[in-house]
Amino acid sequence: MMDKQKMLRQPAELLYAHELAALKANDQGEKPHGWQLSPRSVLTFIVGGRAGDTPITPKYIGNNRLVEIAIATLLTDRALLLVGEPGTAKSWLSENLTAAIHGDSSKVIQGTAGTSEEQVRYSWNYAMLLANGPSEEALVRSPIYRAMEQGGIARFEEISRCASEVQDALISILSEKTISVPELGQDVPAARGFSVIATANTRDRGVNDMSSALKRRFNIIVLPAPSDLDTEVAIVRKRVGEIAANYQLGEALPEDDAVRKVVTIFRELRAGKTLDGKEKLKQPSGAISTAEAISLLVGSMALASSFGSGQVEEADLAAGLLGAVVKDDSKDDVVWLEYLENVMKKRGAEWRGLYEACRGLTQ
Repeated sequence: MMDKQKMLRQPAELLYAHELAALKANDQGEKPHGWQLSPRSVLTFIVGGRAGDTPITPKYIGNNRLVEIAIATLLTDRALLLVGEPGTAKSWLSENLTAAIHGDSSKVIQGTAGTSEEQVRYSWNYAMLLANGPSEEALVRSPIYRAMEQGGIARFEEISRCASEVQDALISILSEKTISVPELGQDVPAARGFSVIATANTRDRGVNDMSSALKRRFNIIVLPAPSDLDTEVAIVRKRVGEIAANYQLGEALPEDDAVRKVVTIFRELRAGKTLDGKEKLKQPSGAISTAEAISLLVGSMALASSFGSGQVEEADLAAGLLGAVVKDDSKDDVVWLEYLENVMKKRGAEWRGLYEACRGLTQ
């Protein structure tokens, strides 16, 4: 395996390896079959706490009860479906749950319009298939197939982006807990501990709606957007720090004021009104999510460390804001200009620098 220091993005089980080791060493609870931690220790890993002398950082900031329900679901024979707006930490929660429970979050299917049924079940090494016919050696196992064999958890990201026939390939797997391989004349049963965590974006409703039969195989949890400004600021600040450390972007993290301004802009454009509710706003065409805010600030850090003073300044934020908001020039240009003139400009000296930097890019 590649040295984790050379990885562009470390999986959760490597990124938080010291926390998982501490939780294992101090775990006194009963571990379900195939789990490396007890359910209470998994909860601690996700929401934060302590394991002996080791502090456990929170991976999900929100309603702890939702995390408890998710963990309890994975104790049963039902799969888990996490639903929410973009940026509600569906994929992040899925990855960290899998890392805590099985120590391997790599069994992933990324749902797209091009995802095929073979990627859900299995395919073949066609050179070996033509040379020797169907055999175990020629079989290419999907992430779900491998999770079934090992009693692990497979992740299915953006399931509603897949065509209906691809989604429905999951129905028999989740119902019967087997994969049939008729070419080899065998059925592969799932080992104890097997489950699937899928995610679905509410903005994709109507693209490839999941059938009622498939939905019945999942326990569905809706993850809400951050409920208030302070919660979203805390989430953004935490993730920006983690990502910046992984990318080695230097130590000059954005100041709290910069994070708060970006999150304020995103919340107002997302809601279509100012935080005080006094003024209605036009909404941009794209997703103005918490994940977008995190990406914007990380990108601003990269600009500042490579081409600026090393400290994130108004000009660095302005460049990211324009790209985050204006996805469709014909519509979003107007939305952004109206926000600058009707909201940001009127907020006084504290916002003047950011307003001028943003306005300069739109001229």
